[in-house]
Amino acid sequence: MATVKQGLRKVAFLLEEGYEDSEMQNPYDALVENGNDIDIISTEKGKELKGKKGTVSYTSHLAAGDAKAGDYEAIVIPGGGSPAKLREDLAVIAFVAEADSAGIPIAAICHGPQVLAKAGVLSGKTLTATSSIQEEVEAAGGVFVDREVVVDGNLITSRKPEDEPAFIRETIAKIGVTAY
Repeated sequence: MATVKQGLRKVAFLLEEGYEDSEMQNPYDALVENGNDIDIISTEKGKELKGKKGTVSYTSHLAAGDAKAGDYEAIVIPGGGSPAKLREDLAVIAFVAEADSAGIPIAAICHGPQVLAKAGVLSGKTLTATSSIQEEVEAAGGVFVDREVVVDGNLITSRKPEDEPAFIRETIAKIGVTAY
């Protein structure tokens, strides 16, 4: 008789070309190992998405316009060049705004908060990101701090690949660990 994983949770990764390889791969692998079911959501379904260093590649499961935020327990937004492309897609922005208004945890690392800024969900929130987008975060109403990880309400943010262990730990803590 097959063992069934109890409480399998769905997590969405928002991804476009040029993401920071490790900021996708390490959280993705950690969340899969912790019993989560992952959907990769992009601007179009079935799109092959390569990291900027070329060490990993993923294929999108859904276009943002076909995804419903309420179907997910958490959203993860890796950094690199991906967020600048994602924030130009109105369906991605609507998905993130819907997730935020529902209180769904959203974890964004490096340039990931660019998507949060565009979605208008940073007002009064304390967060971190790569220092190069500090002004963008503040212009969107966020309070920028320079720490490895910041949790404010449903938002989990980190600065760079070196912060991934803390980013992954806090993301898993926020959504819980599945018992096998």
